[in-house]
Amino acid sequence: MEGKVALITGGASGIGKRTAEVFAQHGAKVVIADIQDELGHSVAESIGPSTCCYVHCDVTDENQVKNAVQRAVETYGKLDIMFNNAGIADPNKHRIIDNDKADFERVLSVNVTGILIIYFINYN
Repeated sequence: MEGKVALITGGASGIGKRTAEVFAQHGAKVVIADIQDELGHSVAESIGPSTCCYVHCDVTDENQVKNAVQRAVETYGKLDIMFNNAGIADPNKHRIIDNDKADFERVLSVNVTGILIIYFINYN
């Protein structure tokens, strides 16, 4: 990982946070992209400001994803790794009819469409 630059969506907590810590421990520069601003800034600060920075990024918004990629390149000169870790789940409901279409679409927007936005930005 030495000398690599990684952008981690959903990097403010859970698997994303731990991945950011491990990448940095192995020599990578890390950009944490998340919607949890206070937590994201805190994690970036704990990893170290010379190694890690935070950018607000909702993966369902193409402009915010482009901004996160741009921030990585502007801050560290390149982008080698995109770890598309952002994801959400809604509370389990006992009956299928208790689910709302809007809730289902929100989960798909983050967990599926968000990944496609990142793919299109990086490969088009």
